[in-house]
Amino acid sequence: MANKIPRVHAREQDAKTRIKNFDEVSYGYSADEAMLEASRCLNCKNPRCVNDCPVNIDIPEFISQIAKNNFAKAAETVAQYSSLPAVCGRVCPQETQCEGSCILGIKNEPVAIGKLERFIADWSRENNLNFLEKKENNGKRIAVIGSGPAGLTCAYDLAKIGYNVTIFEALHETGGVLAYGIPEFRLPKKTVVAHEIENLKKIGVQIETNVIIGRTFTIEQLLDEEKFDAVFIGTGAGLPKFMNINGENLNGVMSANEFLTRANLMKAFDENYDTPIYVGKKAVVVGGGNVAMDAARTALRLGAEVAIVYRRTEVELPARREEVIHAKEEGINFNMLTNPVEIIGDEKGWVKEIRCVRCTLGDPDSSGRRSPVVIPDSEFNIETDVVIMALGTSPNPLIASTTKGLQINKYKCIVVDDEGRTSRAGVFAGGDVATGAATVILAMGAGRKAANAIDKYLNQQ
Repeated sequence: MANKIPRVHAREQDAKTRIKNFDEVSYGYSADEAMLEASRCLNCKNPRCVNDCPVNIDIPEFISQIAKNNFAKAAETVAQYSSLPAVCGRVCPQETQCEGSCILGIKNEPVAIGKLERFIADWSRENNLNFLEKKENNGKRIAVIGSGPAGLTCAYDLAKIGYNVTIFEALHETGGVLAYGIPEFRLPKKTVVAHEIENLKKIGVQIETNVIIGRTFTIEQLLDEEKFDAVFIGTGAGLPKFMNINGENLNGVMSANEFLTRANLMKAFDENYDTPIYVGKKAVVVGGGNVAMDAARTALRLGAEVAIVYRRTEVELPARREEVIHAKEEGINFNMLTNPVEIIGDEKGWVKEIRCVRCTLGDPDSSGRRSPVVIPDSEFNIETDVVIMALGTSPNPLIASTTKGLQINKYKCIVVDDEGRTSRAGVFAGGDVATGAATVILAMGAGRKAANAIDKYLNQQ
């Protein structure tokens, strides 16, 4: 019986080895391992995994093809639904989405859908397979702002059905958070990200970097002067949040966004680059999400002894379980039920310590998680040279402030309907810029919905 076969766990670099390099932690499946894991799938008649995938990949079909050793057919199936399968197979929270709804997971371990998606995407790339098909050009032009997962997906879907699509990216490299936010040891840039973006170019998507919408062009100029027929905003949520406690202006305090951008785009992980990035001997990361894990594990690889400070317990950690396990294996210290109240500097203005208080958990807050309650007289200091704030992000207000008639909410997110339409005719948005910081796959789902809505809008005119 398929459900009696134990889950095949992908091989990984040893923790003591991997903390000294930025090579990918997981080696992924071999062909034999992938076929064995695929054979566990029950091929349900009503697959809940498909419904819980934001881009609705036909998961049972591609997995059944892997089990049959028909890798090309499996890759073709995935390509019908996803423009970024090698990315999603690595960084999507499958445990709370497709794998979280797998029937096998009720009594045993679910099918490793993410690892199988990664395998087939990598196999397709290594064998130079390309399933991209494009319809005849319809002459209509779409501007996509931002080259992250929402923008890339929207551009891909529109280009396939005949639109002329131009992506405008503010940075000098394409990929958005895939390029600047996720470390190399989780998502290789030259092999995985670059390949996925190259596929977009093959179906005619134009990409212009170093273009800041709201400065280089406004949305009005794109529509009225550059004659684009519609605009999609997929600029993400790149504005970091801080705690507003004393000492946040000291040297050695930075956001996780800044830290990871320097490490990724400025190649701090590559010994061939002379990149100025300071981690000191000790670093403290404040936060408990995936970005906090990424920042902590990056600082560790750059030579610091690292501690994570989080105000709830491990049960409430929002980071993926896999990332927490990897961080622990690598020797990162977790200070749970701990909240910073002040950052203390030395006479030269550099971070010396971070003062914290112990907490307990009270009643649930608006998110459903139990709220931390400070324990009186529980202050203590942690010595550190660097403090990295990983407390979440919000959308950059530039586009909203330079576009007439664009409604935003109290969180500075662009207001959209269920299909990505904004309050401005011809302007659509999706991903983190509309929801606040979320996941790659949710942004992709939003980009796909918006592409469908754009096509409908332009065909009704």
